[in-house]
Amino acid sequence: MSQRRKKNSSDGETKPRTSFVNKLFRSSKLRPTKAESRKKSNDLEAADFQPSDDTQKTENILDTAKPLTSEMELGSRMEKNEQFLQKLGRKAVNKCLDLNNCGLTTADMREVGEALEAIPELEELNLSWNSKVGGNLPLILQKFQEGSKIQTLELVDCDLTSEDGAFVGQLLPMMQNLEVLDLSINRNIGGSLNSIAQGLKSTSNLKVLKLHSCGLSQKSVRILDAAFRYLCELRKLDLSCNKELGGGFEDSSAQLAMLEHLEVLDLHQCSLTIDDVMSLTQVIPLLSSLQELDLSANKKMGGSSENLLSRLRFLPALKSLLINNCALQSETFTALAEASAHLPALEVFDLSWNKCIGGNLKLLLETLKFSESLQVLRLSSCSLVTEDVAVLASLIRTGHLAKLQKLILSYNDSICDTGWAIFCQNMWFLKELTELDISLRPSTSRDCGQWFRHLLCAVTTLPKITEIGMKRWILPATQEEELERFHQDHRCSIHFDLGEFQEADFPRLN
Repeated sequence: MSQRRKKNSSDGETKPRTSFVNKLFRSSKLRPTKAESRKKSNDLEAADFQPSDDTQKTENILDTAKPLTSEMELGSRMEKNEQFLQKLGRKAVNKCLDLNNCGLTTADMREVGEALEAIPELEELNLSWNSKVGGNLPLILQKFQEGSKIQTLELVDCDLTSEDGAFVGQLLPMMQNLEVLDLSINRNIGGSLNSIAQGLKSTSNLKVLKLHSCGLSQKSVRILDAAFRYLCELRKLDLSCNKELGGGFEDSSAQLAMLEHLEVLDLHQCSLTIDDVMSLTQVIPLLSSLQELDLSANKKMGGSSENLLSRLRFLPALKSLLINNCALQSETFTALAEASAHLPALEVFDLSWNKCIGGNLKLLLETLKFSESLQVLRLSSCSLVTEDVAVLASLIRTGHLAKLQKLILSYNDSICDTGWAIFCQNMWFLKELTELDISLRPSTSRDCGQWFRHLLCAVTTLPKITEIGMKRWILPATQEEELERFHQDHRCSIHFDLGEFQEADFPRLN
């Protein structure tokens, strides 16, 4: 799960830009009614930050005791804000304003802040992927007052400074309706986490907190842990890709267990230590509402997570379990396989890049055969051997895994042609399958064996399949002809991805 920085405009931009505000706002009617203006005047009195001259002017304009000229001035101001929003090229729709990746410049910051005043009913604001927001956040959000109706605030990859983080902490108590806060990919706010955590104590309605790649450290866990007791409604917590977080859970995870409504916990690539795993072993099984758990790319889990993985059986609502690239060992894999038998709701299971599975897949399949919900199974680069796919084929043939939609078996180069033939001969039982990937590693290539004919035969019976990954498998001329005949004889829309060697698309014929 990674997010990528977008390209922003430079500070040196001086020429007027067409439709910059239209890009930002999704609503056409920004001018408030007179009643709304009066209410707004009262709300502005509670501002915590020093008002600018423009703010003071707005307060005077909104004073209903002023003569008609003030209302005319208000109309002029609202028209100016509308023009700015039209310049951005977006509109506010259903109380939502999406300004992500708009190339906002430093000069735009104050105008955006003033434009936000024109939407007192705003509930969702997205300023993500605008690097110039960093260092200028108060200019944009300082007009937010206590009682703000904002429910969603997204500031992903805005190059926020430590000072911006402290400002967010001061702002949070004014946002009593806040349900979603996303500060991901702002690597400099870790130093202001104390202020943010203090503010979070006032956001009792918060349901989603995302701090992916925010430069968090070991002590950050202790700081956040103190705030968790106030976040009783939290449904999703993302602390992923904070590589200095490792070791932080050793003595500071008790309050995490109080998040009784938590449905999603993402700790992938957090450099979890052995002691972290021991601590989380006492906490994670208590999160009975948990539906998605991502512990991927924590390689120290490999030999220390036997108890944790065994206790996943106490999470009956779990739908998605991602443990790829965790260097699992035989004992931990066995514990996981046994626990999976007690996860009836499991829909997504990713065990890729765990080499110990090779030759031992039978342990997992013996428990997965009872699963009636599994839709996605990823076993990429697991050192699978021919015996593993033969067992998988046998399981499929007996009617198990019938709801499987995506099956990823790529980068398992040790499977011989016989193994692929056995698998392809039984693949037609997977009537819900939409995607299959059997690509080879980037460093290798092989000629397709006679199993390719079995694959084509199976595909003709799969009504939902659209994608078959076969990168670095080379089709001889005879098999290319078979593909062409397949294209001519069957009305279907399937993409065979052969990578840089060959590629075949079959458009739907109707």
